[in-house]
Amino acid sequence: MERTLLLVKPDGVNRGLSGEILGRMEKLGLKLIGLRMLQMDAVLADKHYAPHRARPFFKDLVTYITSGPITAAVFEGENAVEKMRKAMGATDPAKSEKGTVRGDLGIDIEQNTVHGSDSAENAKHEISLFFSESELVNYDRR
Repeated sequence: MERTLLLVKPDGVNRGLSGEILGRMEKLGLKLIGLRMLQMDAVLADKHYAPHRARPFFKDLVTYITSGPITAAVFEGENAVEKMRKAMGATDPAKSEKGTVRGDLGIDIEQNTVHGSDSAENAKHEISLFFSESELVNYDRR
């Protein structure tokens, strides 16, 4: 089974949307196997967003993601990355379809409520930044 990481960003946590967003992913048939809340520090943010380090928006991205608590979750299922990315919608909420997380709940391109892994390979790396294997729970979903 494929795994993917979901982060509910500070704007989503501050607006009390973590439960709704997690529920949307479970309704897709994805199984929640890891969950925690944390305050991301600059070191973790730098590791997580390392692929964007050379981009002009990197500093703002780190400032935003460290501005408040986040919810980190790992989901598992067939085509988990693709299913979650489709449910999240386009990065810019203004360009995201209604019915998607960002289309319904995103504020703007920075405060777009969620982050999700963009590939199975990146998911493995991202998950390892937030969870140890022993923190991920294996169970049969009914």
